[in-house]
Amino acid sequence: MASAKGGLIVSFGEMLIDFVPTVSGVSLAEAPGFLKAPGGAPANVAIAVARLGGAASFVGKLGDDEFGHMLAGILKENGVSADGVNFDKGARTALAFVTLRADGEREFMFYRNPSADMLLTPDELNLDLIRSAKVFHYGSISLIVEPCRSAHMKAMEAAKAAGALLSYDPNLRLPLWPSAEEAKKQILSIWKTADLIKVSDVELEFLTGSDKIDDESAMSLWHDNLKLLLVTLGEKGCRYYTKNFRGGVDGYHVKAVDTTGAGDSFVGALLCKIVDDHSIIEDEARLKEVLKYACACGAITTTKKGAIPALPSHSEVLTVLNGAQ
Repeated sequence: MASAKGGLIVSFGEMLIDFVPTVSGVSLAEAPGFLKAPGGAPANVAIAVARLGGAASFVGKLGDDEFGHMLAGILKENGVSADGVNFDKGARTALAFVTLRADGEREFMFYRNPSADMLLTPDELNLDLIRSAKVFHYGSISLIVEPCRSAHMKAMEAAKAAGALLSYDPNLRLPLWPSAEEAKKQILSIWKTADLIKVSDVELEFLTGSDKIDDESAMSLWHDNLKLLLVTLGEKGCRYYTKNFRGGVDGYHVKAVDTTGAGDSFVGALLCKIVDDHSIIEDEARLKEVLKYACACGAITTTKKGAIPALPSHSEVLTVLNGAQ
């Protein structure tokens, strides 16, 4: 990355604290203790961008409590603007207890009833900040309940009207939704607004109802306004689809300890690389190089526990890319 920060990437949604067991491969009840790890996919993406040298801002709501102020501090320490952060005096910052299975995959138990992030209102949005975004990134957790859903819709519309590229990673967390049907309906309700969509192989299966991870299944999610559709395949890399071409990029083999944040790291790297030149999406050779970089970022993130501590710097990514030559 050049030392110049480039265009602003604004990430909208939830930031919370993950409580991660000190031991892998045990249930929550069996865990001897937990480490607190800041998380929340949109916040992870913002920090991933900043760590790679990009300009990032986070928009969301935290509890006016110790955890909330700690999270705002973590954003700032990591070079992410917190100008879009609000604090709620009546609700707590969200928490999630995470079970780390022996293979590094995880399961979640959430404490949000309601948490501060769910209470962000349209009137609390920093619209000047949102309109200054070159890329506006979001997930689907902010669609689950009002008033946050209305705030999400208003922020998305304001960013789009101001000419931002809209980036969507649904980040399916089924336990947070009233039902699987509702999750699918709401995730797809804003599908056609996005310019760039990234889904995991598991999300592809969920949204299409097919157990096939193939081009036909992926292309069933295509819409005419879409510029780039990505399907991430864990250690196998990713598949990419545009109006004019499609293909795949291999992953990098690393010893995975904790997959938390790998997809967010991938997205952050991708956005960082295209924020100042959206035409990369239309140039397959350049897009492949960017996706290799993004896959390397995702891989590195799985080698350490927790999302934010594991997000790589540009020099760490170069080491992996050069080692793979």
